[in-house]
Amino acid sequence: METFKGTIKTKLPGTGVSIFATMSQMAADNHAVNLSQGFPDFPVSEGLIERVYHYMRKGLNQYAPMQGVKPLRMAISKMFSDKYGVRYDPEKEINITAGATQAVYTAVSAFIKEGDEAIIFEPAYDCYAPAVKINGGLVKYARLEFPDFSINWEELPRMVTHRTRLIIINSPQNPTGSVIKRDDMKRLERLTNERDIVVLSDEVYEHLIFDGLEHQSVCRFPELAKRSLVIGSFGKTFHATGWKTGFVLAPEKLMAEFRKIHQFVVFASNTPVQYAIADFIENKENYIHLGNFYQAKRDFFVRGLKKSRFKVLPAHGTYFQLLDYSAISDKSEMDFARWLVKEHKIAAIPVSSFYQNGDDHKILRFCFAKKEETLAEATRMLSEI
Repeated sequence: METFKGTIKTKLPGTGVSIFATMSQMAADNHAVNLSQGFPDFPVSEGLIERVYHYMRKGLNQYAPMQGVKPLRMAISKMFSDKYGVRYDPEKEINITAGATQAVYTAVSAFIKEGDEAIIFEPAYDCYAPAVKINGGLVKYARLEFPDFSINWEELPRMVTHRTRLIIINSPQNPTGSVIKRDDMKRLERLTNERDIVVLSDEVYEHLIFDGLEHQSVCRFPELAKRSLVIGSFGKTFHATGWKTGFVLAPEKLMAEFRKIHQFVVFASNTPVQYAIADFIENKENYIHLGNFYQAKRDFFVRGLKKSRFKVLPAHGTYFQLLDYSAISDKSEMDFARWLVKEHKIAAIPVSSFYQNGDDHKILRFCFAKKEETLAEATRMLSEI
């Protein structure tokens, strides 16, 4: 086909293929163990799959309502009421989305206009900043403190201006596995009080939290909840990332704005999957033990590295573990990640790719949402370096 000869002014200059696609392709090309992209290599619950089949056979295969099927919205409302003691109205305050990334993009589009500022914490998951920029906003980066990746409360208040419209938080945090504490949320509540600021809280790993810690959802803080959207993901919760089913919770006024955009971005998400998940989360046993399940995998992975030259950084949530390789090499993170996949057949993600300026601390992110045999093979290979 002949190439387009007109002028294209890109909305995202300097943006290419994501680091996840790059490293996964390298893993495939080099027949490497892929601990880069965050997806499980173990099966989805047979019971959940059967429920999807059930609703497919029942004929529920056409468009769902724009806001999502009612049984799922009601089930989510009950889940949050049971867990956090907060009730979201299934009709006016809950919306099902085609995954969390779509939810993030739609939320940013709803509240960021030309010239508005959005604050994100880096290292940051890579979909936040592009969504702000596409909508004409200015991204301001607040750096989490290395090596524990805590919020710098001297820096953050100075970043807030009359143009600040959005603050995006993520806990448990991808890529670091750090967890926002109750005191952090109280300080954020005070910082945003009586300001025209919306908080976007990415909580897709809310059930994957370890070491006896408790997830501090924004919904637990009344003044913060009034200005916040909570984003969740059933793909993360039920090991089904390919189903792309997420949700958003928000007060009615914010949800009305979200839905204005949502209806033109995707309108609705997978119908039989929504009905199946609604049934599945009726039983708390299907999700309340996820923290223990993934902590066991984290601990198995870490134990396997005891004789390695890698330094393990604390990871209190998500299914990612950061490893410091500074005792092994002085290569840049990207160069070391390439070397690792080519020479030792292990794929990971350089954390520098989550920073706007490529901050390099000599650490890589490894996904431990894998079968034990996969993790055992990976740790054996890493320990030989």
